[in-house]
Amino acid sequence: MSGGFAAAWREWHAERERVLAEPHGWLSITARHWLTPEPQRFEGIPGTWHEEGAAAVVSAGPDDELEVAGTARFELAESGPGEMVKAGDRVVEVARRGGYLVRLRDPAAPVRAAFRGVPAYEPDPAWVLPGRFEPFDEPRAVTVGAVVEGLSHVYSSPGVLRFTRAGEEFALTAFNGKGAAAFSVLFTDATSGVTTYAANRSLSVAAPDAGGRVELDFNRAVNLPCAFIDLATCPLPPAENRLPFAVEAGEQIPWERR
Repeated sequence: MSGGFAAAWREWHAERERVLAEPHGWLSITARHWLTPEPQRFEGIPGTWHEEGAAAVVSAGPDDELEVAGTARFELAESGPGEMVKAGDRVVEVARRGGYLVRLRDPAAPVRAAFRGVPAYEPDPAWVLPGRFEPFDEPRAVTVGAVVEGLSHVYSSPGVLRFTRAGEEFALTAFNGKGAAAFSVLFTDATSGVTTYAANRSLSVAAPDAGGRVELDFNRAVNLPCAFIDLATCPLPPAENRLPFAVEAGEQIPWERR
């Protein structure tokens, strides 16, 4: 194995662990509440919250430790990023997952305090696979299940990523990526529930070159938040993304879940 390849992976892995352990990162979530049309107050979360049409609404009084003056409305995209509202050294996340929910992010969360890194397979260049992107004529809305029973997520898929493994071709439905990643792929494989988290893993893929070629580096397959905390609403992979072989690369079941 190339020393440069391994060093680059270790640098990436260290940054991944650093981001996970940030004060208001996923490991800091300590509470999750679903909003209803009836205004409610939740233990430990400042403000009075309710759902109104396509918006989440909060009213904060003078004694509420919330960075909101009076009443605020949040109209968010379904299954999209949440809105973070400061509450002293904590943060209240507002998100839309079928309905609206609020989650408390507390730097003193027990899961964050107990975090000792993410176990992973040793990096292996054999798991960097060439592939190609085949776009759909138009992006397609794809509905997938979630780790929360009865909940579903809807994502936009621009096309599929095709690759070959041991002489057999596979096609993965790709969703739009975040940041520098053009695509995000949710998948399971024969290691799921054995050495890797059972419900899902995610792989970011960079944009294709002029010939539609992409690189699938399964060494950088990561766990979703639900692998670490019980208060996430993570999506499940579409059926066609359940690979029948063992992807012995990327992140494994977290230490705290073993």
